[in-house]
Amino acid sequence: MSDFRKQSEVETIDQAIGESSKLSRWIEHKEGKSPMTRPQIVSQMRLLVDKVMGEAALYAPAFAADAIQLSGGSDQEAVVMVRAFRETLERKYESETIDTRDISVLRRISSAFREIPGGQILGPTRDYTQRLLETHIAYEEEVDIEAFLSEVTEMMDLQTDNDKPLTIGKVSDLLRKEGLLRPVEEEEDRSLFDVTRKPLEFPAPRSAALQTLASGETGGIMALAYSAMRGYGGDHPTIGELRYGRTKVVITDRLGRKRTFGRIEFTESENISKIKVKKKDPVPYMSMGYGLCFGHNETKAICMGILDRSMRIPGDHAPAVSQEYVLHHVDGAAAFGSVNSSVLPGQVELGSELNLIRQSIERKMEKKEKATS
Repeated sequence: MSDFRKQSEVETIDQAIGESSKLSRWIEHKEGKSPMTRPQIVSQMRLLVDKVMGEAALYAPAFAADAIQLSGGSDQEAVVMVRAFRETLERKYESETIDTRDISVLRRISSAFREIPGGQILGPTRDYTQRLLETHIAYEEEVDIEAFLSEVTEMMDLQTDNDKPLTIGKVSDLLRKEGLLRPVEEEEDRSLFDVTRKPLEFPAPRSAALQTLASGETGGIMALAYSAMRGYGGDHPTIGELRYGRTKVVITDRLGRKRTFGRIEFTESENISKIKVKKKDPVPYMSMGYGLCFGHNETKAICMGILDRSMRIPGDHAPAVSQEYVLHHVDGAAAFGSVNSSVLPGQVELGSELNLIRQSIERKMEKKEKATS
């Protein structure tokens, strides 16, 4: 530790910053010298990787894993790194519209109905297990993991091709056929708006709101959605359908040929909510809130759906209802930058304020002395 000196002992600010960065990395590696590989992070920290990709708005598991490793596991730092990298990339194509009915299903459930078209598919989840801390994993060796994988592989149906796209009808399609879902209002703004190219304007179209939520910080979105569920937004939905799966992304090249550009995993949630019926409506309806994000992040997709519905409630009586409040405060990278900028040097501003206060105190003391004399 003697090699890392105080800033006042260092010749330049740049040298001090370099030594500080080295110290940070030294702390991360001093106990465990074996580096984590990129495939290990992508596989064993998949939910964290998915969270970083979603909030950075860039589907790149390898780069998200690199950012997580460089940031020492800080998801906020990793998001800032990946976002900055995203801005250096050239955009050459626009993908075809993806129909989320045609996906390789990994998980699909509905809490609204017991039986749904295609059946319930529990998939990878810990929802039905006890959240108990299992300390034995700290002592697992490769042979133990290989034995576990072999055991589970034998239990699985190896004839099932998980990469084969399936067309499964949606619960929302059935509700629309029965006339139970409220139709899209003619005055609703359905234009496409790219929030990475243009600044937000209010009222924002629904496409801009959903994009902002999709790249928002999961914890911030969850806090606002929870407030809506508790009554500060008027939306406590039932999950009509939650999907997690894999689908291909198709682009049209310069010669007009359609090409499969790659595959992405995503989570989609369609929430069903009650709505207040206007007197002019002949029959009551249900309303739907929608959420979709990169990777496996069910909490975010569900909370997106809650806020999507809440922001379409008339009025401005709660934070979750205010479109401007929600969209300006769920951007985790912006919040992270603003909050952490407070650790940067601010001696000039604070010094001037302190001088003003000192002068005020001196004047007050002078007045007090004159009054007593």
